[in-house]
Amino acid sequence: MITLIIIAITVIVSITAMENYTLKNKLMFNAYMIHHQKQGYRFVSNGLIHGDWLHLVFNMYALWMFGQGVEKMYGAVYGGKGVLFFILLYVGGLVMSSLYSYEKHKDNIHYNALGASGAVSAVIFAFIILNPTYPLGLIIVPGIRIPAYLFGILLLGIEHYLSRRGNTGIAHDAHFWGSIFGVLFTIALKPSLAIDFIHKIQGVY
Repeated sequence: MITLIIIAITVIVSITAMENYTLKNKLMFNAYMIHHQKQGYRFVSNGLIHGDWLHLVFNMYALWMFGQGVEKMYGAVYGGKGVLFFILLYVGGLVMSSLYSYEKHKDNIHYNALGASGAVSAVIFAFIILNPTYPLGLIIVPGIRIPAYLFGILLLGIEHYLSRRGNTGIAHDAHFWGSIFGVLFTIALKPSLAIDFIHKIQGVY
């Protein structure tokens, strides 16, 4: 349910901002405005807007695919606090995924970013920690599925490489750090999940 609510709010705000540049400008991530004008809300608000329809659809489809599963697993693992923890996972993913860019660009007024990719990455990697052997497909190789933990390793490697290379027009660093946050946050809530993860990929149970 929370996943669907997040998707609904994001779609509504994103569509509205696509037609209202003033609103879009106020909501997007701008490290300079956060640092010098104390507009810390931009750490979160940028996740409610997207550059175009493709950007929006891709992120919301990924969130729909993984979010509902993580939401249910959080409920099973963390009990009554599962909903709260899932919300913190998503919002925390937005904030933590932008910290690197904040430090790097806090004196650059021209740097802007937007989109829920960091938060979605956190959700995807929370899924991987909780269900590491689940078969996931590779977009670049249709029909091929690999265990989720291998998918995660491959994805992290690609994002790190593209972030270092730069000039892609995509905030790969946000994807990378959002993913790392999803892993650390999920395990921090219940450290025994790290042992469970290892046992699952070893086929112990």
